[in-house]
Amino acid sequence: MSKQSNKSRRYTAEFKRDAVELALASDKTVTEVARDLGVSPEGLRNWVNQAKTDRGQGPAGALTTAEREELLRLRRQVRELEQTVEVLGKATAFFANRRTK
Repeated sequence: MSKQSNKSRRYTAEFKRDAVELALASDKTVTEVARDLGVSPEGLRNWVNQAKTDRGQGPAGALTTAEREELLRLRRQVRELEQTVEVLGKATAFFANRRTK
């Protein structure tokens, strides 16, 4: 038995978009469409749900793809700013100690 291990595969945005459209247009279940495409049923289900959210058809409070990307960008920026503040604080303390000596 040579089942694929838990390796994560990357799919292009175009592939995901086409898979979602196929799943939404098909009379088959998401699981059947996923099996036909050779992708994880849960993965395809996630793509479909995210596409619905992006179209304004998702549950209340769900983040669109653009909102998720912005949130990641802002979190990264906050981390960088916190590191900058920490470095500046240490530099200030260092130079303050040098002056008092």
